[in-house]
Amino acid sequence: MALPSRVKIVEVSPRDGLQNEKEFVPTDIKVELVNRLAAAGFPNVEAASFVSPKWVPQMADGAEVMARIERRPGTIYSVLTPNMKGFEGALAAGADEIVIFGAASEAFSQKNINCSIAESIARFEPVVEAARAAGIRVRGSISCALGCPYQGEVPVESVVDVAQRYLAMQVDEIDVADTIGVGTPKRVREVMTAVTRIVDPARISGHFHDTYGQALANILAALETGISIFHTSVAGLGGCPYAKGATGNVATEDVLYMLRGLDIDTGVDFDAVVDIGQWMSAHLNRKGSSRAGNAIAAKRAA
Repeated sequence: MALPSRVKIVEVSPRDGLQNEKEFVPTDIKVELVNRLAAAGFPNVEAASFVSPKWVPQMADGAEVMARIERRPGTIYSVLTPNMKGFEGALAAGADEIVIFGAASEAFSQKNINCSIAESIARFEPVVEAARAAGIRVRGSISCALGCPYQGEVPVESVVDVAQRYLAMQVDEIDVADTIGVGTPKRVREVMTAVTRIVDPARISGHFHDTYGQALANILAALETGISIFHTSVAGLGGCPYAKGATGNVATEDVLYMLRGLDIDTGVDFDAVVDIGQWMSAHLNRKGSSRAGNAIAAKRAA
């Protein structure tokens, strides 16, 4: 299959990237991060999370972040909403898109939220209905689609099952997420091929973590199955609080560098993203994990 000529990048660093930071990141920094990312040309920025601050203290200022960002016309600002309370917060904050999330692994679902996959997805039905009634886009994320920290391998049929449940709820986009970064290109092809049999590839996104250094290869494999939406995080920020040893999301700079080499357009300013990654890493007092970003920064400094 020919590779797509254009790819949509969903930048997840303000939410997925920062949620596990132990030191609270000031609201000013979060607002600036979202604004700089939107200005760099990302069509979709995952800006905040409306979850209980008891569970994710880093995201406690989600409403304030959403109130203070400079909205760019045409940019989709997404927020994570686990329940109706979260949705009400998202609605009040003027979110353009809400993100719901269910696992493809029964073990992961039971360990995290003490219920089955079917029960967890059913809980989202009123949230999705309310979002649709309010004209808000809905994205459904399938976590542990390529492996689980508790049960190991996840059957392809389980991923397809969750995708079908999301389809029945009429979500707009479905994320196939390698939460702990164990996927390899062969498995990615199998999973994406199976999901694209029931879902239009234009509505599927790939969300890859780089724990085992496979994320870029996995994105290429997904591109070859017709997927043209990917989630990335500047400087490779992020991880998974429930998956021990799971490193960050794939670095945006690395993905942009690869896509540019494949003559695939993203509409994103690569140099601006390198600057953002270096700025954010400096704020966090550590070197970012983007190889392309760090290489370009070193070249500039030489």
